[in-house]
Amino acid sequence: MSEQTYDKNAVVALLNEILETELAGVVRYTHYALMVFGYSRIPIVSWLRGEATTCLAHANEAGEMVTHLGAHPSLKIGALLETQAHGINDILMESLDAEKEGLVLYKKLLELVRDRSVFLEEYARKMIAEEEMHLGEVNKMLRKPGEIERFKD
Repeated sequence: MSEQTYDKNAVVALLNEILETELAGVVRYTHYALMVFGYSRIPIVSWLRGEATTCLAHANEAGEMVTHLGAHPSLKIGALLETQAHGINDILMESLDAEKEGLVLYKKLLELVRDRSVFLEEYARKMIAEEEMHLGEVNKMLRKPGEIERFKD
């Protein structure tokens, strides 16, 4: 089966939106890490800083994809909302929402390139898997100790 062509402009625009969203994640998770207080601060801050690092890696990958396609990566950062809610549960709920938004973008990319570019399709699938794993981790952290049933997100 021969691959069809994809809409390069639409793919680049979506990759740039992904880049911007991931950069916003770097800022958001860094901010969250600064706002954690209490007895369990150290492991939570460590996790949040790890998430910021992951977002930066994802932003770099999206930017590399843009330049691979011969286009210019965005210099913008996605929307940043300061909710002033800094409790651990609040931070995790906001993280859950942000991860869901990222997942939607990667799924849109997959739809744009499915059966049109193995390279882009594999990238999209890999990122969907990573976002789903992040969602699962946040979901587990929102559960009470000993609670096996999935958090109702």
